[in-house]
Amino acid sequence: MKSLRILWNYMANNRLLYLGAILSVALAALASVSGPLVIRITIDSVIGDQPVAAPPLIRSFVESIGQRFWVPGIVLIGITAFRGLFMFLRGRLSAQASETIAKNIRDRIFDHIQRLPYKYHKEADTGDLMQRCTSDIETIRRFLGVQLVEVGNALSLVILIGTIMLLADRRMALIAMAAVPVLFTSAAVFFRKVREAFREADETEAELTSVLQENLTGIRVVRAFHNQDYEIKRFTAKNEVHRDKVYRLIWLLACYWSSSDFIAFLQIGVVLVAGAYFTARGELTIGTMVLFSTYTGMLLWPVRQLGRILTDMGKALVAAERLQEVLDEPQEVLLESHKQPPIKGHVVFENVCFGYEPGQPVLKNVSFSVLPGQTVGILGHTGSGKSSLVQLLARLYDYDQGSITIDGVELKHIDKRWIRKHVAVVPQEPFLFAKTIRENITLAVGDVPDEELHAICREAAIHDVILSFDQGYQTLVGERGISLSGGQKQRVAIARALITKSPILIFDDSLSAVDTETELAIRNALKQRAQRATTFLISHRVSSLSSADLILVLEDGEIVERGTHEELMALGGTYKRIWQIQNRLEAEAAAQKEGD
Repeated sequence: MKSLRILWNYMANNRLLYLGAILSVALAALASVSGPLVIRITIDSVIGDQPVAAPPLIRSFVESIGQRFWVPGIVLIGITAFRGLFMFLRGRLSAQASETIAKNIRDRIFDHIQRLPYKYHKEADTGDLMQRCTSDIETIRRFLGVQLVEVGNALSLVILIGTIMLLADRRMALIAMAAVPVLFTSAAVFFRKVREAFREADETEAELTSVLQENLTGIRVVRAFHNQDYEIKRFTAKNEVHRDKVYRLIWLLACYWSSSDFIAFLQIGVVLVAGAYFTARGELTIGTMVLFSTYTGMLLWPVRQLGRILTDMGKALVAAERLQEVLDEPQEVLLESHKQPPIKGHVVFENVCFGYEPGQPVLKNVSFSVLPGQTVGILGHTGSGKSSLVQLLARLYDYDQGSITIDGVELKHIDKRWIRKHVAVVPQEPFLFAKTIRENITLAVGDVPDEELHAICREAAIHDVILSFDQGYQTLVGERGISLSGGQKQRVAIARALITKSPILIFDDSLSAVDTETELAIRNALKQRAQRATTFLISHRVSSLSSADLILVLEDGEIVERGTHEELMALGGTYKRIWQIQNRLEAEAAAQKEGD
């Protein structure tokens, strides 16, 4: 079975610890079964006058103690101490192995997720991934830490107790073990049913986690639109589905435990009745009857616990399969044996075609050329392919047809890590980590001198804002930068890109969250850097693009207009129309403001 093989692979480098734990539990089981034997000998041969049915060494010891009844008590205390020692070793070894395995799985899954391609993360459900990386790993840890070793305990007790009972009295042994096949069969049937039930419960919990994660992430939007009631209903609906699936799982557990309880207690009752009958007829000693009564309970409860073992095993197998689904996703190949040429920023697109899905092109025969240090403005309506175009430069995706060269080298032949070190992207929706402002800005470069940091932040028009905070650059911004405004987060993200000193800068509509005055200050700063970086500037504001060396107007993945601001205005096409609309709107807004 594939899932069992997955668990076996997870146990690599820790199997000796499990072997030690199983040996410890076997020795503890040996001590457990020795206690009833001592009680039997004490009743029949120390208190009574029955001959000792034991090896010669034990027989000689029993005959030598005579009527000193305290000696068996000392022996029982020693056996209990022996059992306690090995149960301690069993717990320590299995815990050490399971915790190590859980840590290794967490490290492996996190490392793998970090190396998955950008496309996977765009389509993946964050809540479901969180469920797999936390709850599913904990399920595996719990099984490997507790129930796996219990299999060794159950097998050891069945073998040892079965052997001793057969040697003591074959007839009573058959009676005492009659329920074992029934319990094994019911546990196997239960395992098949509970595994599917757990899979359904786990998947609904992942959906519930996704709703919760999404809601907490977008809590400001929910509050802004007074959408709490809708979100509560959505969460409640998912919660009800999860409750129903968990209820079915609990119902299966209840059926198994109640039926196995009935079988186990019925078996104990049958053994007591049969033992009393044979003892009354003189065919069984009192000590042997006590032995069988004790052993029946010791035998049935581990077999009954097999249901719990199989339950946790079913959960662990489902969890392992869910984790393996992520691990089977092909990683993005970063360590390519490709070129690492010096990057200056000469970018050439020639008949580039690209689509996220086959037969659905997003870019169609895109061609243009940019010299080092030039600024390219890209304008177009939503879905026209603006962001897709610049994502190709960072090799977040690879183009399907055509050619993209950087300084004369085909982009597909340039190592991905190398090109991403030389392309800095400021996304439309910046993400800040729950760290200080300084740590967020220097994320890609490590520590830098204060003078350099402050100069970069002045270019991003954020330095004075940062100094206005009580903690300055050491101010914690909270999760996703929630303590900053949208414009402040955007400017921090701009500073984070500028500080890398990359020869290619991409601003993916990243000036939309700042006011016009701040945007002008940032654009002036970027002009001063013009000779140091080739800049791609995506914006819906024509005023933001007017000073670019080359402006591209995209429609449905194609370049429909290109040129400088003056050339496009003279052309009288889409660009000019948008310019006139935006100027009219700005004039109306200014006139309304003066009237107020």
